[in-house]
Amino acid sequence: MLFIDKNGMVDAERIVKKRFRTIERGDLDKVNGIVVHQTNSPTAESTFNSYRDRNATGAHFLIDKNGGIYQTASLHKITWHVGKMKSRCFLEKKCELTELKVISSLERNWRNSKKISDRERAKKFPVRFPANSDSIGIEIVGMAYDVDGETDKIYEEVNDVQNAALKWLISELTETLAVARTEIYRHPEIARKNATEASTAKW
Repeated sequence: MLFIDKNGMVDAERIVKKRFRTIERGDLDKVNGIVVHQTNSPTAESTFNSYRDRNATGAHFLIDKNGGIYQTASLHKITWHVGKMKSRCFLEKKCELTELKVISSLERNWRNSKKISDRERAKKFPVRFPANSDSIGIEIVGMAYDVDGETDKIYEEVNDVQNAALKWLISELTETLAVARTEIYRHPEIARKNATEASTAKW
């Protein structure tokens, strides 16, 4: 169980506080899920440099190559880390008929991804996936590289010490915040992202 202070910062020996208010976007009243990302940057410091921009996107935690864990945003604050959301009912084959017709039509063209995302954001959890407004983001330092024969870049593997840190952090967060283990996702599972992002993350 984690101790979270009045500012939403975790007091734990394994977590280094390195808060960037530039990535905080509003009050986070309820946490319904956790989303695991990779940074597409080579080091923690390069990610921190990007967080210093007032228009930056970011997540609540970052796991370094050596397994070090940084808290980069308050757990009382929203961060923009999810991006364009996918339709939960469509992926889980649970849409009502009218919604299925709309989403099926929109899914025919990738340019409609924002329209789908906007529809999802208007829904309440758990009809939709966890969104920026009700989820915690965890970034893992890792690059995406060009690979011959692949149209998308491929993310490097999450290493063993990073996965051990991720496992510990998710265990503590789910217990402390009462988040269901079924509501933990790799970024591309719920949003329009590179399919290999966090594909080797384990918790």
